[in-house]
Amino acid sequence: MKTESKLREKIEREKKERTQLEQWRQEKDKTIENYFERIGELESDKQSDTTMAKFTYLSDEVLNGFDNYKYSSIDTSPISKYVTHPFWNWVVEFYPRWIAPNLLTLTGFLQLVANFFLLTYYDCNFYAASRDHPESPPVPNWVWLVCGLNMFISHTLDGTDGKQARRTKTSSPLGELFDHGLDSWVTLFMPVAMYSVYGRGEGGVDVFRVFLITIGVQFCFMISHWEKYITGVLFLPWGYDLSQLGLTFIYLLTFLGGHDMWKFKVPIVDMQMSNVFEIVCYVGFLGLTMPFTFWNIYESYKNKTGKMLGLWEAMRPVIATISLFSLMIVWAKFSSCDIIELYPRLFYLTTGTVFSNITCRLIIAQMSNTRCEVFHWMLVPLCCIVALVILIAPGNIEIYILWCYALIVISAHVHFGFGVVREMCDHFKINALTIKHAD
Repeated sequence: MKTESKLREKIEREKKERTQLEQWRQEKDKTIENYFERIGELESDKQSDTTMAKFTYLSDEVLNGFDNYKYSSIDTSPISKYVTHPFWNWVVEFYPRWIAPNLLTLTGFLQLVANFFLLTYYDCNFYAASRDHPESPPVPNWVWLVCGLNMFISHTLDGTDGKQARRTKTSSPLGELFDHGLDSWVTLFMPVAMYSVYGRGEGGVDVFRVFLITIGVQFCFMISHWEKYITGVLFLPWGYDLSQLGLTFIYLLTFLGGHDMWKFKVPIVDMQMSNVFEIVCYVGFLGLTMPFTFWNIYESYKNKTGKMLGLWEAMRPVIATISLFSLMIVWAKFSSCDIIELYPRLFYLTTGTVFSNITCRLIIAQMSNTRCEVFHWMLVPLCCIVALVILIAPGNIEIYILWCYALIVISAHVHFGFGVVREMCDHFKINALTIKHAD
């Protein structure tokens, strides 16, 4: 009996110990679980605080608008239909499928930037092609070959990036914004690089007149996206392919014959070739781009196929661009040190950068179907600068003002570009320059 009693007590004791041990384990597991939950809450709070502190360019309304976006364009150019698109359809088949479309876009853009900086090195003030400035040696012929090849390859990459996107099934609103956003900056680099072929001085063109051509190119680019903001359709201008193929041809001819080959008068009209080229540019603006744009807008209202915006809403996107061009023209004409003559390339670059930022915001608005902003913050310091130039005439201090303003807007524009791309990549869960494969 004593043995059974002791055995029973032992069993009860062990059972009690096991119960206590199980309770201890449960309490321990609960403590650990609470610990990790607390860590998770702290991490969540930290991420929330970081998100709130992080500056963003795209609102939720804009990102939601991108979710509903569908690309719509019309290209009626005979050159596109019979020459460039068949060639691009052939070229794109040679691309590896792992190459991201945006990488093609960026590479083509950087080639035109390379042209700009290469000619900045050899012809900073556009005197290299001038016979009456022997202190500025001519641009080496090999530079024109490089510029021609870069122009042609850049045009090809820009024309095949969308085809590569469809081929790899990676089309997205980011691709179009990335493409057209960089194109808005290219409207500066292309005509300014071309200027070195003719230069200024004897047989050349005045820097202010070239500035007007540059803003003409930019205005035509802007109104094509303004047209889409109103109609919902991007009508690709005929001058797009024509101008880039023409520039490639001129670069290659200059490589073969040197810039002196353009120093002649055109028979019948008895004008310098540089002046004829200037007139051709205006014919392109006024004959191949603007009339078609205004006609397409008129047709959209007539047939009620567009967004049917009121006058004020329809004009909002152009106000900032026209303000920019007006202010820069006033600065150039009223400058107390003739700033555009001293630093034409920097003056062009500054204008083109502000224009690109304004136009990128227009493209974002028309793609996301949101309201375009009327005024732009980069115009605020510019207004102050122009007022200073007119009222005080600061003289050579203008040079430092231009450099400071240029550095500010270039830095801000680059930051804007990186920020928008990052936000869109996060939203669509994609990579910008690589193709993200599903696991």
